[in-house]
Amino acid sequence: MANKKGLFILAFALLLSGCGNSELEITKNDILEVARDDANATKKECSNVNVQEEKKYYTVTFDTNSGSYEYKIGKDGIIQDRNYKRTSDEEEVVEPKKTTTPVETSPEETKKEEKESKNSFDANQQQAIDAALANAGLGTDDVTDIKCTLNENTNQYTVTFDFQGTNNTSVVDASSFAVLSTIIG
Repeated sequence: MANKKGLFILAFALLLSGCGNSELEITKNDILEVARDDANATKKECSNVNVQEEKKYYTVTFDTNSGSYEYKIGKDGIIQDRNYKRTSDEEEVVEPKKTTTPVETSPEETKKEEKESKNSFDANQQQAIDAALANAGLGTDDVTDIKCTLNENTNQYTVTFDFQGTNNTSVVDASSFAVLSTIIG
């Protein structure tokens, strides 16, 4: 867990340093690490790994026991697009970067969600939260304002939390509790 926390801090520092430095050198190995980290997969869990350098981005593909991943990652290390295809049901999940769909909720549902987020979560929600926090290298004491909702159409949890003033959103598969994507900011 300390390794993941260190990786998160390193990635965050690289991201911040990259904002002012247009000559930041990012290698193919760095790009592969970004993709593996986003997929919550270790080097040993990945097979058929391929990293191709394009003009403005890298294309990264690899397989895991749970499915196949394909990433389009900018030369700045930012994920531009990702595709995930589950091995078990051959259903493809496409997640463009930073796309959200507003969902209308009634005042009663909003109050219920606020109450649930302040109190406790069911076992599956807690497992999704634990996966998202572990993926970020954090513990529950490190973050505030934790929320977890299930999208029954996609069978995915959306976990949001605040870490040192930065909003983090992770999408977690409700079957395997694998973190499918994470957006910081």
